[in-house]
Amino acid sequence: MYLCDMHTHTIASGHGTSCTIADMAKKAHEKGLTLLGITDHGPGTLGAGTPSYFRSLAHAPRKRCGIWVCYGVELNITDFSGNLDLEDEILEGLDYAIASMHRPNLRPGGQTANTLAYIQAMKHPAVRMIGHCDDVKYPVDYDELTAAAREYGIVMEINNSSLSPEGYRGDTRANNRMLLEGCLRNRVPVLLSSDSHGTAHIGDFTYARAMVQEMNYPEELILNDKPEQVLKLLGT
Repeated sequence: MYLCDMHTHTIASGHGTSCTIADMAKKAHEKGLTLLGITDHGPGTLGAGTPSYFRSLAHAPRKRCGIWVCYGVELNITDFSGNLDLEDEILEGLDYAIASMHRPNLRPGGQTANTLAYIQAMKHPAVRMIGHCDDVKYPVDYDELTAAAREYGIVMEINNSSLSPEGYRGDTRANNRMLLEGCLRNRVPVLLSSDSHGTAHIGDFTYARAMVQEMNYPEELILNDKPEQVLKLLGT
Protein backbone atom coordinates (compact mmCIF):
# COMPACT_ATOMS: atom_id res chain seq x y z
CA MET A 1 0.00 0.00 0.00
CA TYR A 2 1.31 3.44 -0.86
CA LEU A 3 1.54 5.65 2.23
CA CYS A 4 3.12 8.91 0.98
CA ASP A 5 2.01 11.71 -1.29
CA MET A 6 4.69 14.40 -1.35
CA HIS A 7 3.45 16.81 -4.03
CA THR A 8 0.14 18.51 -3.18
CA HIS A 9 -1.27 22.04 -3.23
CA THR A 10 -3.57 24.07 -0.99
CA ILE A 11 -5.44 27.36 -1.33
CA ALA A 12 -2.02 29.05 -1.08
CA SER A 13 -1.15 27.93 -4.62
CA GLY A 14 -3.69 30.28 -6.12
CA HIS A 15 -5.30 27.78 -8.52
CA GLY A 16 -8.88 28.13 -7.36
CA THR A 17 -8.99 25.49 -4.65
CA SER A 18 -10.27 26.59 -1.24
CA CYS A 19 -8.66 23.71 0.67
CA THR A 20 -6.49 24.44 3.71
CA ILE A 21 -3.61 22.38 5.06
CA ALA A 22 -6.01 20.92 7.64
CA ASP A 23 -8.42 19.88 4.86
CA MET A 24 -5.56 18.19 3.01
CA ALA A 25 -4.36 16.32 6.10
CA LYS A 26 -7.88 15.12 6.92
CA LYS A 27 -8.38 13.75 3.41
CA ALA A 28 -4.93 12.14 3.39
CA HIS A 29 -5.79 10.37 6.65
CA GLU A 30 -9.10 9.17 5.17
CA LYS A 31 -7.18 7.78 2.18
CA GLY A 32 -4.89 5.77 4.48
CA LEU A 33 -1.76 7.85 4.01
CA THR A 34 0.68 8.31 6.87
CA LEU A 35 2.89 11.02 5.31
CA LEU A 36 1.76 14.09 3.37
CA GLY A 37 3.85 16.76 1.66
CA ILE A 38 2.40 20.24 1.23
CA THR A 39 4.24 21.87 -1.68
CA ASP A 40 2.50 25.05 -2.73
CA HIS A 41 3.77 26.93 -5.75
CA GLY A 42 6.60 29.40 -5.26
CA PRO A 43 5.87 33.13 -5.47
CA GLY A 44 6.69 33.26 -9.17
CA THR A 45 3.33 31.61 -9.86
CA LEU A 46 0.49 34.09 -10.26
CA GLY A 47 -1.58 34.25 -7.05
CA ALA A 48 0.61 31.74 -5.20
CA GLY A 49 2.11 31.87 -1.72
CA THR A 50 4.08 34.91 -0.65
CA PRO A 51 7.49 34.65 1.01
CA SER A 52 5.80 35.32 4.37
CA TYR A 53 3.54 32.30 3.87
CA PHE A 54 6.49 29.99 3.29
CA ARG A 55 8.38 31.54 6.20
CA SER A 56 5.44 30.79 8.52
CA LEU A 57 5.44 27.08 7.64
CA ALA A 58 8.49 26.56 9.84
CA HIS A 59 6.13 26.99 12.81
CA ALA A 60 3.28 24.81 11.54
CA PRO A 61 2.36 21.62 13.46
CA ARG A 62 3.90 18.40 12.20
CA LYS A 63 1.10 16.08 13.27
CA ARG A 64 -2.31 16.79 11.80
CA CYS A 65 -5.37 14.54 11.74
CA GLY A 66 -3.27 11.54 12.73
CA ILE A 67 -0.66 11.85 9.98
CA TRP A 68 2.78 13.40 9.64
CA VAL A 69 2.96 16.51 7.46
CA CYS A 70 6.06 17.87 5.73
CA TYR A 71 6.15 21.46 4.55
CA GLY A 72 7.86 22.21 1.28
CA VAL A 73 7.49 24.22 -1.89
CA GLU A 74 7.25 23.59 -5.60
CA LEU A 75 9.79 26.09 -6.85
CA ASN A 76 9.76 27.61 -10.29
CA ILE A 77 12.98 27.30 -12.26
CA THR A 78 13.24 30.83 -13.60
CA ASP A 79 16.07 30.62 -16.14
CA PHE A 80 18.37 28.16 -17.87
CA SER A 81 20.99 28.64 -15.16
CA GLY A 82 18.64 26.84 -12.77
CA ASN A 83 17.79 29.84 -10.57
CA LEU A 84 14.75 29.48 -8.33
CA ASP A 85 12.01 31.78 -7.08
CA LEU A 86 12.41 31.70 -3.29
CA GLU A 87 15.22 33.07 -1.17
CA ASP A 88 17.69 30.71 0.49
CA GLU A 89 16.88 32.11 3.93
CA ILE A 90 13.28 30.94 3.54
CA LEU A 91 14.19 27.63 1.94
CA GLU A 92 16.32 26.79 4.97
CA GLY A 93 13.15 26.77 7.08
CA LEU A 94 11.30 24.32 4.82
CA ASP A 95 11.62 20.56 4.77
CA TYR A 96 12.33 20.21 1.05
CA ALA A 97 11.76 21.71 -2.35
CA ILE A 98 10.57 20.35 -5.67
CA ALA A 99 12.01 22.15 -8.69
CA SER A 100 9.78 22.35 -11.75
CA MET A 101 9.39 24.19 -15.03
CA HIS A 102 6.20 26.13 -15.69
CA ARG A 103 5.63 28.05 -18.90
CA PRO A 104 4.68 31.40 -17.29
CA ASN A 105 8.06 31.48 -15.54
CA LEU A 106 10.32 29.96 -18.18
CA ARG A 107 9.48 29.59 -21.82
CA PRO A 108 10.63 26.20 -23.17
CA GLY A 109 14.12 25.97 -24.59
CA GLY A 110 15.83 23.24 -26.52
CA GLN A 111 16.76 19.86 -25.05
CA THR A 112 20.25 20.96 -24.00
CA ALA A 113 19.09 24.16 -22.31
CA ASN A 114 16.18 22.48 -20.50
CA THR A 115 18.38 19.63 -19.27
CA LEU A 116 21.04 22.02 -17.99
CA ALA A 117 18.44 24.11 -16.15
CA TYR A 118 17.17 21.04 -14.28
CA ILE A 119 20.69 19.88 -13.42
CA GLN A 120 21.69 23.30 -12.15
CA ALA A 121 18.57 23.39 -9.97
CA MET A 122 19.49 19.96 -8.55
CA LYS A 123 22.65 21.47 -7.11
CA HIS A 124 20.70 23.68 -4.70
CA PRO A 125 20.76 22.03 -1.26
CA ALA A 126 17.04 22.59 -0.69
CA VAL A 127 15.99 20.79 -3.86
CA ARG A 128 15.34 17.11 -3.21
CA MET A 129 12.94 16.29 -6.06
CA ILE A 130 12.44 17.23 -9.71
CA GLY A 131 8.81 17.72 -10.63
CA HIS A 132 6.99 16.60 -13.80
CA CYS A 133 10.02 16.63 -16.10
CA ASP A 134 7.82 14.66 -18.51
CA ASP A 135 6.22 17.80 -20.01
CA VAL A 136 6.39 17.43 -23.79
CA LYS A 137 6.92 21.20 -24.17
CA TYR A 138 10.25 20.91 -22.30
CA PRO A 139 12.30 18.16 -24.00
CA VAL A 140 15.20 16.85 -21.95
CA ASP A 141 17.98 14.26 -22.15
CA TYR A 142 16.82 11.66 -19.65
CA ASP A 143 20.19 9.89 -19.59
CA GLU A 144 21.93 13.08 -18.49
CA LEU A 145 19.11 14.04 -16.14
CA THR A 146 18.99 10.74 -14.26
CA ALA A 147 22.78 10.48 -14.06
CA ALA A 148 22.78 13.92 -12.42
CA ALA A 149 19.97 12.85 -10.09
CA ARG A 150 22.13 9.97 -8.91
CA GLU A 151 25.11 12.29 -8.41
CA TYR A 152 23.16 14.86 -6.37
CA GLY A 153 20.89 12.46 -4.48
CA ILE A 154 17.70 13.67 -6.14
CA VAL A 155 14.39 11.80 -6.19
CA MET A 156 12.55 11.83 -9.52
CA GLU A 157 8.80 12.26 -9.71
CA ILE A 158 6.29 10.20 -11.67
CA ASN A 159 3.42 12.66 -11.82
CA ASN A 160 -0.05 11.15 -11.88
CA SER A 161 -1.60 14.39 -13.11
CA SER A 162 0.71 14.38 -16.14
CA LEU A 163 -0.35 10.86 -17.06
CA SER A 164 -4.05 11.49 -16.57
CA PRO A 165 -6.16 11.69 -19.76
CA GLU A 166 -7.18 15.15 -18.50
CA GLY A 167 -3.54 16.23 -18.10
CA TYR A 168 -2.38 19.42 -19.79
CA ARG A 169 1.29 18.54 -20.39
CA GLY A 170 0.61 16.57 -23.55
CA ASP A 171 0.94 12.81 -24.03
CA THR A 172 3.68 12.18 -21.47
CA ARG A 173 3.74 8.39 -21.60
CA ALA A 174 6.81 8.12 -23.85
CA ASN A 175 8.70 10.65 -21.73
CA ASN A 176 7.82 8.80 -18.54
CA ARG A 177 9.06 5.56 -20.07
CA MET A 178 12.40 7.19 -20.91
CA LEU A 179 12.54 8.74 -17.45
CA LEU A 180 11.97 5.39 -15.75
CA GLU A 181 14.49 3.66 -18.01
CA GLY A 182 17.08 6.26 -17.04
CA CYS A 183 16.22 5.97 -13.37
CA LEU A 184 16.57 2.20 -13.55
CA ARG A 185 19.98 2.39 -15.25
CA ASN A 186 21.18 4.85 -12.63
CA ARG A 187 19.35 3.26 -9.67
CA VAL A 188 17.51 6.51 -8.94
CA PRO A 189 14.51 6.27 -6.58
CA VAL A 190 11.16 7.64 -7.67
CA LEU A 191 8.08 9.00 -5.93
CA LEU A 192 4.65 8.72 -7.45
CA SER A 193 2.87 12.02 -6.83
CA SER A 194 -0.75 13.07 -7.19
CA ASP A 195 0.06 16.77 -7.75
CA SER A 196 -3.41 17.25 -6.28
CA HIS A 197 -4.66 20.82 -6.19
CA GLY A 198 -7.04 20.57 -3.27
CA THR A 199 -8.28 17.33 -1.76
CA ALA A 200 -9.83 15.75 -4.86
CA HIS A 201 -6.85 13.62 -5.92
CA ILE A 202 -4.77 13.16 -2.77
CA GLY A 203 -3.27 9.69 -2.74
CA ASP A 204 -4.49 8.96 -6.28
CA PHE A 205 -1.66 7.30 -8.19
CA THR A 206 -3.85 5.43 -10.69
CA TYR A 207 -1.95 6.30 -13.86
CA ALA A 208 1.50 6.57 -12.29
CA ARG A 209 1.11 3.14 -10.68
CA ALA A 210 0.05 1.66 -14.01
CA MET A 211 3.15 3.15 -15.64
CA VAL A 212 5.65 1.74 -13.13
CA GLN A 213 3.92 -1.64 -13.32
CA GLU A 214 4.03 -1.56 -17.12
CA MET A 215 7.75 -0.78 -16.94
CA ASN A 216 8.40 -3.42 -14.26
CA TYR A 217 10.13 -0.75 -12.22
CA PRO A 218 11.53 -2.43 -9.08
CA GLU A 219 9.52 -1.86 -5.92
CA GLU A 220 12.68 -1.19 -3.90
CA LEU A 221 13.17 2.03 -5.92
CA ILE A 222 9.56 3.21 -5.46
CA LEU A 223 9.45 5.16 -2.21
CA ASN A 224 5.72 5.62 -1.64
CA ASP A 225 5.49 2.68 0.76
CA LYS A 226 8.67 3.68 2.62
CA PRO A 227 7.87 6.82 4.66
CA GLU A 228 10.97 6.57 6.83
CA GLN A 229 13.19 6.40 3.75
CA VAL A 230 11.32 9.33 2.19
CA LEU A 231 11.96 11.47 5.27
CA LYS A 232 15.64 10.52 5.18
CA LEU A 233 16.10 11.28 1.49
CA LEU A 234 14.25 14.56 1.74
CA GLY A 235 16.41 15.50 4.70
CA THR A 236 13.55 15.97 7.15
